[in-house]
Amino acid sequence: MLQLKPGCETCDLDLPPTALAMVCSFECTFCSRCASDLLQNVCPNCGGELVRRPVRPAERVAANPASTERVYRPLVGARMAQHAALVARYAGIDPTRR
Repeated sequence: MLQLKPGCETCDLDLPPTALAMVCSFECTFCSRCASDLLQNVCPNCGGELVRRPVRPAERVAANPASTERVYRPLVGARMAQHAALVARYAGIDPTRR
């Protein structure tokens, strides 16, 4: 079951279970704005593709609540340079071939 992390790892925006969020296969979680504009749909942690996080049906959230584990790793300094290298490395490569 997905953790449904409560916030964007890059800007720390709250992402409740019903919010549009983007995740990689390791469940790194980002708001849609950071994913498209800043990260260019490349996870800064693993280089994986960012896809839309499924919305958990409201009736299931009570029995299966979202995670409370907040991960905040802003893309500054060395992380910015590392991510730029990932974007350059994967530019034009289909995510299934990364």
